[in-house]
This record gives sequence, structure tokens and C-alpha cells, in this order.
Amino acid sequence: MLDQVLLWIGFNIFVLGMLALDLGVFHRKAHIVRIKEALIWSGIWIVMALLFNVGVYYWRGSEPALAFLTGYLIEKSLSVDNIFVFLLIFSYFNVPPKYQHKVLFWGILSALIMRAVMIAVGATLIQKFHWIIYVFGGFLILTGIKMAFKEETQIHPEKNPVVRLFKKFIPVTSNYHEDKFLIKLNGQRWATPLLIVLLVVETTDLIFAVDSIPAIFAITTDPFIVYTSNVFAILGLRALYFALAGIMEYFHYLRFGLATVLVFVGAKMTLTDIYKIPIGVSLGVVAGILVISIIASLVRPKTKAGLTQVPSLKAQIE
Repeated sequence: MLDQVLLWIGFNIFVLGMLALDLGVFHRKAHIVRIKEALIWSGIWIVMALLFNVGVYYWRGSEPALAFLTGYLIEKSLSVDNIFVFLLIFSYFNVPPKYQHKVLFWGILSALIMRAVMIAVGATLIQKFHWIIYVFGGFLILTGIKMAFKEETQIHPEKNPVVRLFKKFIPVTSNYHEDKFLIKLNGQRWATPLLIVLLVVETTDLIFAVDSIPAIFAITTDPFIVYTSNVFAILGLRALYFALAGIMEYFHYLRFGLATVLVFVGAKMTLTDIYKIPIGVSLGVVAGILVISIIASLVRPKTKAGLTQVPSLKAQIE
């Protein structure tokens, strides 16, 4: 029991240390994150996740290691949908590229806390009420079907209940004030639009978490594996955003791939008492679906007339 507690504490100290190093050393000054820097950081987070995966293999065995890798792949792929929405949010609010990293940093830090709570609640529910696994499975299948047929995502921050409630208590300036979230004007505290962007990002991620958390419970109910695979996927999300923001529209079949993944893991969850699909098979199916959807997007690209015109951030990666 003590070993488990120390393991949880040690892992979270490592995560906080890496976040402090990221913001306090490598990104202390606001700057535009270029594609080279983003790819380097993406590689660092992926390598760290794989090294941790090796550690799980030697510490817990092959099955937990496969569960971690499958969960990480699912969470990483589902986070791609977040990237497109983040792009829309930043474009809607016209956020200067050099301030976007700070918004994503604090948004992801909040996401780690929210997901830890959701994972703890989900694990407790499954342990005490086994039938809830069928609810999660059915929800994932419906979410996957909805994702496959949904129209293009639209952002309506003015309808966000958190933003509307916030504006009732704290006034918001009309302009950005560097990378500050709060400022003082004439002795009164004002929020900047950057704080509103952060609130929209956080509430959006909470909605995405409702989809992604049940998905990984289809692979394993081990809270530590669920949590760590989620954390590594989230930690690499910022770098992945800056690496892919300018080319997301070219992977137009990826949405159908992600929808298929959700339907598959939902079916796996609902069939768990009838037939337990081996984790290795799940890993192969998920990886195969994603690879096929990416290759299909490249082999059969959208025509220029069919491309969605989203205000892109190409200036930051050229």
C-alpha cells in the first residue's frame, strides 16, 4: 500500500517538475512557438511516455504495459480533435501566437486536475456498480456515431455559461495586455480577453474529457495506468498543437477514424462480460484505424474548393 502511495506521489512530483521546467525555463518569455521547437518537444514527450511504458513492462509485466500503450494511443489520437477546436478558439479571439503557449499551459494544468478527479470517480463507479460499464460503452458508441456525422465545429463563447457567469462578477478589457490574465486599472481589477480564452479552453477540454475518460476504461480499469496514460497524452498536447495547427485540415478522414475508434472501444466495453478482446488486438485495431484514416487523407486529399477556410496560424510555423 505504501509503495502505491509513493508511486502516485513520485509520478505527480515528476509531472509538476516537468511543467515548472517547461514554463519557468524553456518558455519563461512569451514567444512564437515555431514548428521545429514544437516537433522537438513532441518528440521529447513521446519518448518519455515510451520510456515510462518500458518501466511499466519491467515493473508490472506485459499486459499492463500493453494497456498503457493502447490507452496512450487512444488518448493521443482523441486529443487531435482538441487541436482543431483550440485553433478555432484562438482564431475566434484573435489571440497573438506568442501568447497561445501560456493559455495552453494553464489550460492543460487545469485539465490534469479535472481528469484526475474524473478518473477517480469513474474507477469508483465501475468498482461499485459494474453495470455502469455498459452505460460508458453505449455512450462511446453514440459519441462515435455523432462524431462521424457531425457538421463542422463552431465556437460560440458568448453562450458559454462559465464565461457568462464570470463576466457578471469581473469586468473584461477590450484589448490584450501582453500575456497577463488580470490587470489593475484605476484601482479596480480587470480580466483580459486572454483569461476568457483560458476559460473557454478549460470548459472545452472538460467536454472532451467526458468522451476520452470512458474510452480508456474500455482498455483497463487500473487507475494508475488510466491516469498516467492520460497525463502523458495531455502533456504532449501543447507541442502537438503547434506542430499540427497549420495542417489539420489536410487530415480530413481522421475524424472518421476517431469516430470508428470510439465505436470500437465502446463495443469492447459492452461485450466485456461476453468476450474480452485481448489488449494486443485492441492496440492493433486502434493503430490500424488511425493509420488507414491518415493514409486515406493523404492519398485522396480535399480539393481546394472543398477545403474548409479556417483562419490558420501558418505565420508561426513558416
